This record gives sequence, C-alpha cells and structure tokens, in this order.
Amino acid sequence: MTLILGLVMVFGLVFGGFILSGGKMDIVLHALPFEGMMIGGAALGSFVIANSFSTIKSSVVGVIKVLKGSKWKASDYQDLLNLMYELSRIYKQKGILALDDHIENPSASEIFQRYPKILKDHFATELITDSFRMLSMQFDDKYQTEDVINRKIKKHHHEALVPAGAIQTMADGLPAIGIVAAVLGVIKTMSSIDQPPEVLGAMIGGALVGTFLGVFLAYCMVQPVSGRLKQIEEEDGAFYMIIRDIFVAMVADHPPNICVEIGRGSIPSRMQPDFYAVEAAQKELPAA
Repeated sequence: MTLILGLVMVFGLVFGGFILSGGKMDIVLHALPFEGMMIGGAALGSFVIANSFSTIKSSVVGVIKVLKGSKWKASDYQDLLNLMYELSRIYKQKGILALDDHIENPSASEIFQRYPKILKDHFATELITDSFRMLSMQFDDKYQTEDVINRKIKKHHHEALVPAGAIQTMADGLPAIGIVAAVLGVIKTMSSIDQPPEVLGAMIGGALVGTFLGVFLAYCMVQPVSGRLKQIEEEDGAFYMIIRDIFVAMVADHPPNICVEIGRGSIPSRMQPDFYAVEAAQKELPAA
C-alpha cells in the first residue's frame, strides 16, 4: 500500500510541478518510449547478467512483498508465543520423548496444526524442530545452542537480503545507463546539425529525457523498493530471534512462562502483546 501511495505522490508532484512551471510534456512523451526502451532494456539485461535465476525469481517475489508488507502480524507473534509455550510446557512436564511425534512430523501434530501460518513457514518450523532434535541428542549447553541457532538465522537472513542487494545494484547503475541513452540522443542530434534550431532543440530535449529517466527511476522508484524490501526482511527476521531466545531460556531450565516472557521482550514494540494478554492466552490453551 505504501508503495502505491508513494508512486502516486512522486509522479503527481514531479510532473505536476513540471507542468505548472510551464514545462511541455509533448517532448517528454515523444522521447519517453524510446528512451525507456533503451534504459529499461539495458537495466533489465544487466540485472539478468549479474544474477542467477533463483535471485531473479526471488527479486520478483521481493517486489510483491513490498506491495504486501511484512509477513508477520501482531497475531502471528502471539501465536508463536503460544506454540513455544505449549512445546516448552510438555518438555518441562514430560521430557523430550513426549515431543517426539510433534518434532518428527509437525504437519500431523495437533499443536503445530493450531498455528497454520507458522507451520507453513518452512524455516520457522525447521528451526523449532531442529532445535528440539539437538536437545534430544543431549546437545544441551545453552551457549553452544544459542551459537548454533544464531548461525542458522544468520545464514537465512543473508539469503533473504540477496534480492534487496540485487535490486539496489540495479538502482546504482540506472543513472549511468541514463547517460548512455542521453549520449546516443546527442549523437542523433549531431547527425542532424543542419536542421533549424527548433528541431535541434526538440532533439536535445529528447536526449536529456534519457538522463532524467535514469536518475528518476534510480532514486524515485528502484532504490526505494530495495530499501523497503530490506526493512521488511529485517522486521520479519525478528520472528526467528524470538524462537532462539525462548529455546535458549528453556535449555537454561527456566519455567515455560518465564521462557515465553523472555521471548515476548524480543518482539518489535509495535507488534508486542502486553504481559496480561500473553498470560490470558496461555490460560486458554489445552492442557498438556
């Protein structure tokens, strides 16, 4: 939603100001298709050359993600606290063997099925189940456990930011590509140097559209998309940090409600439920 609102403001204010100041859109509109073809083609072609097919696909998904916003909402953070509370409660009361069915086949687990959005996220589900598997193999040092989980999250976060970096690289190159298009326009103008001044003026104006378009696309469209995508990935990455904090607290032998409270403290402020809401939600959960 913010992407659409921002684009409306950019186009309305930039071109509105140009028209109100006496600028004529006919030269811009005449040159735009050709300059756009050169600049857009060069930018997209360079993007394809510089990236693998998986990165290209992830970048398209990233643009869609910018349109939709962050994946995790406030209700999802509450669901995560409830899920981790249920699992840690069973572990505390009955031991790691009681969690075997839930860990080995989460899609069939009645606990995981209560939180379908989390179950659908493969990384979140695997992070939880793999952490409990380590515990079942007597890997129960809280410092080493935190280090291993941190490595997994860091790897996932690095891979998630690749599309934003690829889009940013394209934005960095667009002003120079605009200059290339403008130089071609100047070459075209110089080949018609015998034409009257009004014709040459229109041709030079059309060439300058290339410079304008390269800078405009870079700083008013592509770079903001890259920056917003990076913000979204940073926000979504906090979800996995909560899993780490709760699990490490559980390994340190804290009670389930304390583990969940430690995790609640890591939730971004605007998504964070208060203590009493979390406590009320825990009381409504089925018995272990």
